[in-house]
Amino acid sequence: MSKPQPVLDPPRLSGIAQVSMRVHDLPRAMAFYRDVLGLNLLSAFDDMAFMLAGSVRIMLALPGSPEQDHPGSVLYFDSRKIEADCAALEALGVEFQSKPFVVHCEDSHEFRLAYFLDTEGNTLALSQWRRASA
Repeated sequence: MSKPQPVLDPPRLSGIAQVSMRVHDLPRAMAFYRDVLGLNLLSAFDDMAFMLAGSVRIMLALPGSPEQDHPGSVLYFDSRKIEADCAALEALGVEFQSKPFVVHCEDSHEFRLAYFLDTEGNTLALSQWRRASA
């Protein structure tokens, strides 16, 4: 006769602590995230560096194996003034894959995105919730 399994409480996840982004040139990637996006460098050693975006750490890491050598997840950075932020990044050499566009409308607000790439080919985006234009 088998023992009954204890009932476990479901995990209570409260947010994202860290996101890993693969890079091929760590100094170049660190400069982009620090100098272009304005993120703070927390630490760097061996084949990785840790940047801070709000309360989320972004780990820039050289791939440890061929299976890890692929573009990372899309990072969506909050923006309060998406058009102005796009213009500021373009002035720093960032080429956007799209101008800000509406992805979703809800009540009187809209969610807007603008996609671009980092120096390593990873997709990034600016995102903004704002009152819908009339």
